[in-house]
Formats: sequence, structure tokens, C-alpha cells
Amino acid sequence: MFKDSTSVSTLKTPASNQGADSGELAELLTAWRLMCEAGNMAAIYEANRSICKYVHSTSRGHEAIQIATGLQLRPWDYVSPYYRDDSMLLAMGFTPYELMLQLLAKANDPFSGGRSYYSHPNSRRPDKPQIPHQSSATGMQVIPSTGMAQGIQYLEEIHSHLLKTGPDGELPIVLCSLGDGSVTEGEVSEALQFAVLKQLPIIYLIQDNDWGISATAAEVRTMDAYEYAAGFKGLERMRVDGSDFTASYTAMETAIHYVRQERKPILVQAKVPLLGHHTSGVRKEWYRSAEDLEKHAVNDPVPKLHALLLKQGIAAVTLEQIAETAAMDIRTAFDNAVKAPEPLPETVTDHVFAPTPVTMESGHRTNGNTTKVVMVDAALHAVEEIMQQYPEAILFGQDVGRRLGGVFREAATLGEKFGPHRVYNTAIQEAYIIGATAGLSAIGVKPIVEIQFADYIYPGFNQLVTEISKSCYLTKGKYPVQTLIRVPAGAYGGGGPYHSGSIESTLLTIKGIKVVYPSNAADMKGLMKAAFLDPNPVVMLEHKGLYWSKVPGTLEAMMPEPAADYILPLGKAAVVQQAHPKDTAGGNTLCVITYGMGVYWAKAAAKAFPGQIAIVDLRTLYPLDEVLVYDMVSRHGKCLVLTEEQLNNSFAQALVGRIQQSCFRFLDAPVRAFGALDLPAVPLNTNLEAEMLPTSAKVEAVIRELLAW
Repeated sequence: MFKDSTSVSTLKTPASNQGADSGELAELLTAWRLMCEAGNMAAIYEANRSICKYVHSTSRGHEAIQIATGLQLRPWDYVSPYYRDDSMLLAMGFTPYELMLQLLAKANDPFSGGRSYYSHPNSRRPDKPQIPHQSSATGMQVIPSTGMAQGIQYLEEIHSHLLKTGPDGELPIVLCSLGDGSVTEGEVSEALQFAVLKQLPIIYLIQDNDWGISATAAEVRTMDAYEYAAGFKGLERMRVDGSDFTASYTAMETAIHYVRQERKPILVQAKVPLLGHHTSGVRKEWYRSAEDLEKHAVNDPVPKLHALLLKQGIAAVTLEQIAETAAMDIRTAFDNAVKAPEPLPETVTDHVFAPTPVTMESGHRTNGNTTKVVMVDAALHAVEEIMQQYPEAILFGQDVGRRLGGVFREAATLGEKFGPHRVYNTAIQEAYIIGATAGLSAIGVKPIVEIQFADYIYPGFNQLVTEISKSCYLTKGKYPVQTLIRVPAGAYGGGGPYHSGSIESTLLTIKGIKVVYPSNAADMKGLMKAAFLDPNPVVMLEHKGLYWSKVPGTLEAMMPEPAADYILPLGKAAVVQQAHPKDTAGGNTLCVITYGMGVYWAKAAAKAFPGQIAIVDLRTLYPLDEVLVYDMVSRHGKCLVLTEEQLNNSFAQALVGRIQQSCFRFLDAPVRAFGALDLPAVPLNTNLEAEMLPTSAKVEAVIRELLAW
């Protein structure tokens, strides 16, 4: 049984009349050197504020718990530090010079190449713990970190060669570090819930300094992290004096051993003083009293460790020599970092996406079978074939497990075929569903996840924007997030205000993700395969009105199912209807640029204008096939961009602007956008729904107006 106590040091620090053995003294002296380095780093940054112009935080007051932790992590472990953890990074083996290159946003910053803040590391070095992308870490990092532990557990279960282990088969753990002020974040709760539900191998290290910028703990919470953890059944917990190095070492040694052996989660609350500023831009003297600063200074880890070393018989002159050497080394490192080159401006667009292996259409779109399948079955079969071929592929989300197989039966039979370790339900946790994929991807797992309805994706936007979309760019390509996020979207049949939304414009404001929107079964299957194989995050919008072709006029969404080898690359639009060459030559044609349900409205409306209408199905909204779009507009001279979304400030309107800018000299009429009425939601009543949405008749009227130019 785990004992919630850290009062006895496993460093076996002896009484004053005894001497520590050489190994223990060496560890203590290493800690002393690292504390001196960290302290001098903080001091030199403060003394050179005009040079250190970018905002940063340092670990002053937190050094003991951070160093005790960093010294015990191994290269096969995974770590999510937070923005104050520079002492932990030093203890893991990163040099002051490397950290300073990030501080000054230099070109050779090994983490982000000048793109991200100080102490926002990432690393795949084989000799150090693995560190995926780090956000500003005010709670958001806890979900991706828990996703790492989820991935480790899965790779263990399937005995995958992708699992990193120690030289003697030691299993990896995840350490997630965060400040006490972020524990009240709702996303932290989602992560803890999942960790205890699945009993994941992760340590949550809470560094509690009683301050959240200018807010004291008493102002913003009724309990600390240790007390909060009691509410999560199955989460072990401990308190430790994080200003005492030996106590901290003991606590982390105990926690690491527990998680490495038992494969279960634990929360460690380390009480620490805050001796530096919140950040270089939010000064402690602005909001903290002299009394408060004096209270925190009493627990400064540096004099505590100094006193302990003297007690162990280390001469004061030895400690002073180490401190002086550290000061000189830090000065040299800082001078060299200041002289280091700035990033080249032309590198600013590097690493937005990792290169995709899928650039050409391949395989057999027609499989020799004339039997048509509905879109939902094409998607189901695509996922099944993916999971058969890739054992690292998993599927999870709300209600996708074996009992239901998705509310649209889009995952039917998968739970039975692949088992609950690969296909399983989650709670109502959109943030966790989306954000965990960042951690899973970092481990080597290939997640496919589902948000039950497009209207419910918004709780996951924090993770999509803050963690997933930025990971490749801010890690210089080291950690692209391979994830496929399936989202049923669109309106039909009275789905009402929370089951009918179109969200593509909102998604497309996020840079660093790809957005796919198929309109038929064959495209669905081919795009699903390409999206899975893409090393970048892909959101696939799937119109639920097309799933079963139950909406009148959408039977063409049913198609013969492509073969298992069929792959359709992202970013390739399709001309689904050509205008007659004679009409085109006579200047009497128009092209409709659309996607999803718009394809079928356009086809129905085009019947009133035989030979005059060309229709482009975008299929992928980002990356967009601009070459085909501009070619079609230039050829026909008139263009309608058709969408189901509310029109004002939409993707469709933005596309109109791009088309007019690129094709202006070929246009015979203003480019027109048409979509739904600008209402806050899709109304439940079917008559009101029909009034809001485009229809073939409404589209026909718009086409008639444009052709009259």
C-alpha cells in the first residue's frame, strides 16, 4: 500500500556526527552547482533587462523540487515542464547556453528557433527525457501530458516496438509539471478523471507558491492541489516541502518508483516560495508586500542546501568555488548567447506543417463492384481497414464503443472487431478527446477521435488552437501532431440549434490544421485514408445529411466503394460537372465553387441551365486547390461560391475576395457568395430550418441573376 509520507529521506542524510557516502555527497554537490547556475541565470537576466527583452520567468524559490525531479528522470521518460522550470531543464542536462538561446529568441535556439518563450522546451534527444511541445502551460498542458501516458499504456498493452524503454527494460513514465494556480482549470479535471479511470502512468507535480500572478491562493481557491486530488478516486497523492532538496528528492524518488512499477497515477504537491517575479514583465514589487517577500525568503532553497552541505563536512571554500565557477560559466554563456545570430526572416514560414507522404491519388477508386454504399459505410470501412493495417491506430470518443458504435452507427462493429483497448467510449470531455491526441501522437500512437456533433467542438478549441495547431511550428517540425478528428456537421430534418451547426469558417481561422469536407462515399474513403496518413492534424467534417442519402436529391452521394488501397490526397478539388464547350466559348457559363451539401444544391439548380453550369467540389477546404478554382473562374468569367454556413464573415466570403483578387481581369460579373441566413443557430422547426438554409430553388435564382450580367 502506498504510504502518503515523505518524512524519511532515501538519500539517507546522516546525523551531524556521521558522514554521507561519496555518491550521496556527489548528488548534493551536483544539486548545489545547478542551484548556483539557476540563481546566476536569474540574476544576469534581471541585470540585463534591456537585452532580455522577451518575457520570461525563472525558477527562483522552486529550484530544490525541480532539480530533485530532473536528476531522476530518464531518457525514456516523457516530461511536460512548465514556464518556470529552468532548474528542472538544467538538471535534465540542458545547458545554460541552450536555454539562453531561447530566452533571447536566437536562430540556434534548439527548441523553437526563436519562435517561443523562455523555458518552453521540446526535445527528441536520445540522451535526455522526451519533451513534446509546451504551451504557456497554465493548465492546458495537462491533457496532452495525460495523452502521453494513455499512449504509453496502449503501446505496453500491444507490446509495440514503438515503446521506448530503458536498457534493462525499464518502463517509461510521464511527468507533468504545473503551478498551483492552474489546477483550478476545468481541463485539469478532465485529465485527472481520465488518468484515474484508466490508471495511467503519470506524475502530476504541482509547484505551489501561493501566488497566481497577483492573486493569492486564499482569494481564488478553497483547497490546495493535495486536497483537490482526494476527490479523484484512485489518484495517489503526497505533500512535500519543495524548498528542501533532500525531502524533494525522496518524494520524487518515491513517486517515480511508484509510477514506474505500479503503472498508476500520483499527484505530488510541493510547497515552494516564490522569490522571483511572476514574469519579467509582471514585477513582484507591483503587488507583493515586504512582509510577504520576507515570509517567502525564509524558505529559500539555496541557503538550506548550503547549510546541509556544511553539515555534511563540505568546506565553505569548496561551496564558494562552485558558486564562483557557476557565475563565470553563466556570464560566458550569456555573452555568447547575446552574440549568437538572429533567425533569418525567410525562415518564418518553416515548419507550419510536416511534409505529407500522400501527394498523388493512388489505388483503385472503382473496385469492380457496382453496388453502391452510403457515405457512413464508406467511412466505417475506411477506419476498419486502417485499424487492420496499423496496430498503433485507436478510435475513441463519445458513444463510439461496442454497444452503440456511434450515434450515426459510423463506428458500428469496430468495438467488437478490435476490442475495448482500441475502440472505446469517453465521457463528455471534448477538450480531452481532442487534446489527448497531441500526447498520443508524441508517443507514436495514431489516434482517430470523434466529436459527436459539430456544435460540441467548442470546449475542445483551447486544445486545438493552443496545443495541436502550434506543435509542429513551435518545435521546428520535431512534434507534428498526427490526429484525425471526425466531426458530423450540417443541418437537415429538424436537428435543431445544437445538432445542426456548420463550423468550417471557425476551424479555418486556426492556422496549422487541415480541414476536409467530402461530399460522396468514394471521396469519403479516399480522403479518410489520406487524412490518417498525414502527419499533421486533420479535421474531417462529415455532413450527417449525406451519411445515408436520406435528404432528397442526394442519392449521388452513394457510390461504388473504392478498394482498400485507394487514397485521395488532401488539397485536390474535383470538377463534378462541366459546362458545354459551346456555351463556354460564347461567354454564357458560370462555375459554382462549393462543397458538402452545396454540391447537391448546385447540381439540382443547374438543371434549369443546361450546358451553362460547371460545378467544383472543393473536397478539402485547407489546403485549398487554388489552381483548379482560379482556372475554372478564369475560364467561365462568372462565379458563385456556395456554402451551407451563415454567410456573413464566412469562409465563402473570404474565398470570394481571393478569387476577385486573383481572377479580376477574367471576370464578367462580381463574384457572388450565397449561404444560410445570418442567424445565431439553426432553428428546430423544419419550416424555419428550410427558410434559413440554401435550397436548390434559391441557388437557381442566384445563378439566374449572375448569368444575366
